[in-house]
Amino acid sequence: MSNYQLSLIMMACISVITVCGVFSMTSLAGMFSLGQAAYMSICAYLTFCLAKYLTLPIWFTAVIGIVASGAIALIISLPTLKLRRDYFALLSVAFGQMVSSIVILLGDYTNASIGFSKIPKVKGLVWIILGITVVIVFMVRNLKYSRFGRMCIALKTDEIAARSFGIDVYKLKVKIYVLASMIAAVGGICYGLRNRVISPDAFDWSLSAEMQILLFFGGTNSLTGSVISAAALKVLPEFLKGIKLFGIDLQSFKTVIYCLLIIVVINFRTKGIMGESELSFAWLKRTAKRRSLAQSKGGEKK
Repeated sequence: MSNYQLSLIMMACISVITVCGVFSMTSLAGMFSLGQAAYMSICAYLTFCLAKYLTLPIWFTAVIGIVASGAIALIISLPTLKLRRDYFALLSVAFGQMVSSIVILLGDYTNASIGFSKIPKVKGLVWIILGITVVIVFMVRNLKYSRFGRMCIALKTDEIAARSFGIDVYKLKVKIYVLASMIAAVGGICYGLRNRVISPDAFDWSLSAEMQILLFFGGTNSLTGSVISAAALKVLPEFLKGIKLFGIDLQSFKTVIYCLLIIVVINFRTKGIMGESELSFAWLKRTAKRRSLAQSKGGEKK
């Protein structure tokens, strides 16, 4: 494969990682945040700045960045998760803007808005990112069907009923928020390694909004739909390059096409493309069995 194709695969994988983090928070626990890109920024800058200025290995600074992102998420969540969900969403936007401002203020180390570009090239990066993506998708899938995941779904469905069944709603929210933020942090590291340059503009609130859009497009209750949507819609604009309709280059209208797709899905498929359906090995086996039975019956009739 060419470097361009490998770059597209990595871009799709990074999108899947970040949307998986949002899925664990929004789809399971019903918490809406527009500040997840801030944790991508925190982890990316910590990882690569520490590696550069302290001459430490990237894998070590990546661990520091992920743990630091989780710790910051814990500190932020303790007061904010006591608020109503709409106020929490607004505060998440403010937090994202605050992180961008701090990055610019520390311009002597982060290179401010110009962008930090002293990121080393990693061999076999596409396989590393693919492996990380598979692990995170598998982890979030298991989380959904675990006891903890069922508690989160109970919280999303009815918070008062969840409390009546003895669920500590506040602690549950804190845990899922920290987990989602750490997954976003992993996405930030992968983003920096792929692009080899990071800037505050790359992690603004619009990136967090894009994660939510991809989640709702695929299906808020379907991890499969979210993964497919995150990969397909992220790569879609690249396939529009060079395609012309009535002499107009579709690449220049990618935002319009994006919005039209979302409007169509919201109006005609309110639960997203996959709704609440999930692809699984059991589902594939049942489908294959039905097809084999249909073929055998067709052969008997002949």
